[in-house]
Amino acid sequence: MKLATFLFEGNRSAGALTDNGLAVFKVDGDIGDLLRKGTDLAGFEALLAKSSRFADPASVTFVQPSAEPRKILCVGLNYADHTAESPYEQPSYPTVFLRVATATIGHGMSIALPEVSEQLDYEGEMIAVIGKGGKRIPKERAHEHVFGYAVGNEVSIRDYQFKSPQWTIGKNFDGTGAWGPYIVTADELPRGGHGLKLEVRLNGKTVQSSNTEHMIFDVATIISTISEAMTLEAGDIIFTGTPAGVGLGHKPPLWMKDGDKVEVEIERIGLLQNTIAKETT
Repeated sequence: MKLATFLFEGNRSAGALTDNGLAVFKVDGDIGDLLRKGTDLAGFEALLAKSSRFADPASVTFVQPSAEPRKILCVGLNYADHTAESPYEQPSYPTVFLRVATATIGHGMSIALPEVSEQLDYEGEMIAVIGKGGKRIPKERAHEHVFGYAVGNEVSIRDYQFKSPQWTIGKNFDGTGAWGPYIVTADELPRGGHGLKLEVRLNGKTVQSSNTEHMIFDVATIISTISEAMTLEAGDIIFTGTPAGVGLGHKPPLWMKDGDKVEVEIERIGLLQNTIAKETT
């Protein structure tokens, strides 16, 4: 299934993509809310079966599949070629950091170019969406906890990222990191989202091109490692890292500018499109 959250008749609605368009579920809340309430694949299939209203995907406004995940986790330096273009050595342990919900937007929305910086950088990534929570999850059971996968653009403000050893500020400017439009359920994809082509285009030019098979720490390792420390919960999302080609790695650096269009496409998951617009206050 392909699940999305979108504005329909003035309401924030959850639904599934079908041959007839977006089926609008007869429930309140977004996809993340439903996951946190314990809805599994069978539950979403039941909601689809009960749906009687449909919307044209071209006519709705997509928002984040989940507006307020309890945890937004990110893994840095997870592709060797990206580490090579960064100022860091390749770590032997996953580099995990957090984003906040206000630092995310949905498909079709504008990524905010901050007033205080011009170093707005794209990072195409696959996102793993947790469907079943747990603590100290064994690596061999980790895939049982993944509900699905989505496309992400884990946008960074580079000068603020490097102001201190902690990346938090540079990774959490309001209205920057994008994801969606769909969560594709895990049953429709290779185990762990492995072997999927990932491409980023800026104003139509390909700037990142790789494959999820090149991740150093795979999805199972990431989940197992994170859950050694913190309890994962249904609806949590994990940005799994970006390959080489980010703006920082270009000579001179290639920053996104007002009016630019950025696209992230992952094979069998979908296409995430956003434009860049100056921050409004």
